[in-house]
Amino acid sequence: MKDKLYWSFVGGGRITRILLQRLKDNNALPEKVIVCDPDYKIHNNLKNLNIPGLQLKKDNVFKSSADIVFLAVHPPLVKEVMPQIKNQLTSDSILISLVPVIKTSALQQLLDGFDRIVRMIPNAPSIIGEGYNPVCFTDSISIQEKSELLELFSNWGKTPEAEEDHLEAYAILTAMGPTYFWFQWLELYRLGQEFRLSKDDIMNALYEMINGSAKLLFKSRYPSEAVLDFIPVRPLQEDEEYFRSIIHTKLSELHSKLTAKK
Repeated sequence: MKDKLYWSFVGGGRITRILLQRLKDNNALPEKVIVCDPDYKIHNNLKNLNIPGLQLKKDNVFKSSADIVFLAVHPPLVKEVMPQIKNQLTSDSILISLVPVIKTSALQQLLDGFDRIVRMIPNAPSIIGEGYNPVCFTDSISIQEKSELLELFSNWGKTPEAEEDHLEAYAILTAMGPTYFWFQWLELYRLGQEFRLSKDDIMNALYEMINGSAKLLFKSRYPSEAVLDFIPVRPLQEDEEYFRSIIHTKLSELHSKLTAKK
């Protein structure tokens, strides 16, 4: 598979830009990339990446010679685009679905039995090679192909193999996970500015605090109860239960929605 140099992306939104930008930065692009998307605004966003060999199309016709086809559309659009691409997939093609919710079995049905399918749940830090992108493979992907795909995926960060039934959980924990914290970290950054710390001092302090805190909680020998007791002053303690309740309620409801049988 290493000598195959033609990829197609069906859908050109955020995740496609993230993956292509990282491949460009890491000198890992194929010779030819086609992105199919009807939105000309998306075309302009992709043009700004200056990807060598990039072709943009407003329909989903990428021809049958594509070796890897990335499915990067919103779940409600999958049923619409599958009939448009199924006849373009060959016995050597591999479909990599970046779409949550839609199971492999549903994709196979929509593709008239085509089963060379990989599912991956990517996340935003992939753009700097620090992603956590769980993946699962069908049995039709050979051991050699799986090895080469994992090597490709390593450009974006860590890619652990996961059970397919767990992918929607990862969509909530890792794909959407940064959004639960970024706004809080930015608020701390703004406070640092109000406290008249320099930009560099604020960024360094928060970066090291966040990294160290995560390692202490998840990678040290100390139980979580002990870690939570290490800091005697907790200014938000009286509001913690409120925040926990919001997180648990909203994300549990979202998980139930994502895993509901269609």
